[in-house]
Amino acid sequence: MTKTIRDWLDLASKDMKGKPVESLNVETPEGITLKPLYTADDLPAEAAGELPGFAPYTRGVRSTMYAGQPWTIRQYAGFSTAEESNAFYRKNLLGGQKGLSVAFDLATHRGYDSDHPRVAGDVGKAGVAIDSVEDMKILFDGIPLGEMSVSMTMNGAIIPVLAMFIVAGEEQGVARKDLTGTVQNDILKEFMVRNTYIYSPEPSMRIVADIIEFTAEEMPKFNSISISGYHMQEAGATLAQELAYTLADGMEYVRAAQAKGLSVDAFAGRLSFFFCIGMNFFMEAAKLRAARQLWSKIMTDFGAQSERSKMLRTHCQTSGVSLTEQDPYNNVVRTAFEAMAAVLGGTQSLHTNSFDEAIALPTEFSARIARNTQLILQHETGITKVVDPLGGSYYVEALTRDLADQAWELIREVEALGGMTKAVEQGLPKMRIEEAAARRQARIDRGEDVIVGVNRFRLEDEAPIDILNIDTDKVRAGQIARLKKMRDSRDAGACKAALKALEAVAASGKGNLLAAAVEAARVRASLGEISDAMERGFGGRHHALTKVISGVYNEIYRDDPEYRVIHDKIAAYAAEHGKQPHVLVAKMGQDGHDRGAKVIATAFADLGFKVDLTDMFETPQEVADRAVALKVDVVGVSSLAAGHNRLVPQLIGCLKDAGRADITVVVGGVIPEQDYNFLREAGVAEIFGPGSNVLDAANAVLAHVAGLKRNV
Repeated sequence: MTKTIRDWLDLASKDMKGKPVESLNVETPEGITLKPLYTADDLPAEAAGELPGFAPYTRGVRSTMYAGQPWTIRQYAGFSTAEESNAFYRKNLLGGQKGLSVAFDLATHRGYDSDHPRVAGDVGKAGVAIDSVEDMKILFDGIPLGEMSVSMTMNGAIIPVLAMFIVAGEEQGVARKDLTGTVQNDILKEFMVRNTYIYSPEPSMRIVADIIEFTAEEMPKFNSISISGYHMQEAGATLAQELAYTLADGMEYVRAAQAKGLSVDAFAGRLSFFFCIGMNFFMEAAKLRAARQLWSKIMTDFGAQSERSKMLRTHCQTSGVSLTEQDPYNNVVRTAFEAMAAVLGGTQSLHTNSFDEAIALPTEFSARIARNTQLILQHETGITKVVDPLGGSYYVEALTRDLADQAWELIREVEALGGMTKAVEQGLPKMRIEEAAARRQARIDRGEDVIVGVNRFRLEDEAPIDILNIDTDKVRAGQIARLKKMRDSRDAGACKAALKALEAVAASGKGNLLAAAVEAARVRASLGEISDAMERGFGGRHHALTKVISGVYNEIYRDDPEYRVIHDKIAAYAAEHGKQPHVLVAKMGQDGHDRGAKVIATAFADLGFKVDLTDMFETPQEVADRAVALKVDVVGVSSLAAGHNRLVPQLIGCLKDAGRADITVVVGGVIPEQDYNFLREAGVAEIFGPGSNVLDAANAVLAHVAGLKRNV
């Protein structure tokens, strides 16, 4: 006899021993209620008629998906010099990688040449240093650009980087019309979360539109933009926020291209997307399905006629923030699960993170495991034999609908503000994401979200793993020498004229910025010189305001005894000394990732510390000057891009020179254990690596402040 839902409820009630079955429901950070059982009644009506290759593409943009052709293994890599990165790429291509994805160093991202004084600690860290066409030619030496698809993660300095890539291709004998690949070129998310912007929102949007225009006319095989939600999730966004704000960014870029006079179908087929894949397995797969469904609707509303214009094609990368410093080999397992979620969701290409990325740059050993994770998925699991294996799942289809509905409400909110540019100017998405990040960290600290090896099942003793170290001084010296050689040998008059022409295009609003930059790159203008010319034309660099949200920790920890103890200790200190313990949270160098800094600032402020935040991209001297002026007790440095060994000792030296050696310096972020002794010997009082509990950190910082006060 067929059983009914009522039968199941009766049986489940017995198993629950009197507890209501509804107590098994779970509320997600997105506001979606997950039930313990899904049935045919939960299937959206439209799901039964959907097929792969047909709008709204919920089940995939191609009819046969991986059964016809597997996804592209496109590992994101780049470090040190162009020579070393080139050797790494060529070895990976021989090992089964199918496409290149270039990581640039932070100096390059921010439009600085390697000889600029602000980037002394950043050259060759977290990516490859590119100062000129000469570097770009070396990067792709022996790699035929007419045959290899190249993805470049670049936003702020996208104009000089893409111009140099085009010229490098031409000098390799490849016409620009034959170049294939993708540039990220997604500046709106930089203002929201990643912060490697150079110019203000309005000229930055003009850059995006000029690149879409140029590539539509000159580079028909090249994807002009990769609209990125990846960094939103890494910054703490919920999956609904990542989905909504990414698509809302896409809508804004479509409008920018239309404002240039382009019809939707002239460029929309070359738009691509980039999503993060975290540990919420089924919801991540559902997110990609919902993204395709919503984008098809959005582009139809924009008047797209071509089916290709309505297809959302995406690259995915497994989550970096899900990786842990503690018990790091667990990260191999995390990455494998995340990769499987991306594949079951129907991604077109994929990067899998190396297990050591929460600690340092990947080694050749760890990168091989990451790449082989994808090869095993493709060749050993059977995933590629069936189109859309999750299609028809009661749970996944319901999740797809629920995520699409949640995201659509957020998109409508952004549209009501006048679109994403206006929303970014008002700070709405950034504040929403920062609040979500703080809530996530609080759940981890309280043990509500279990992280194996971090807040549960932790090892008593961990041996450090081998890491890749980059000698930034050596890399920078080599880059400076190559820059000098290029500047000495180029036609100075032609270079000056090309830069003047580019500046005029930027200032006048007439002409195409990329076209002008190609001419400047061809006569060997450097990346920094091209960026500076546009900066002069646009009227300067963009400087964002930093804000601290409040109340999140107080709300979540309201009844937590440990939280109250620390809160009361801080209140007692303030009463005794007539002032709150004062912390300056600092970001130095060109590292734009500020999730950790914002979470710490929020938590410490709620606990009762007086908290100030520096501006982004400060030098050690600027941070020291601010700390002295504010009369702080502690400077907390947030470091995620490997510049701490150079920048933190400089900061301590600057404080000593100012007569304030008594100011305590603590450091948090992605810091290898191998660096701890060096930093402590330099004068760092506390080091908080990834996974550190915020309440433990607050206790430690307060102890230093109170100890110092007793000794004064």
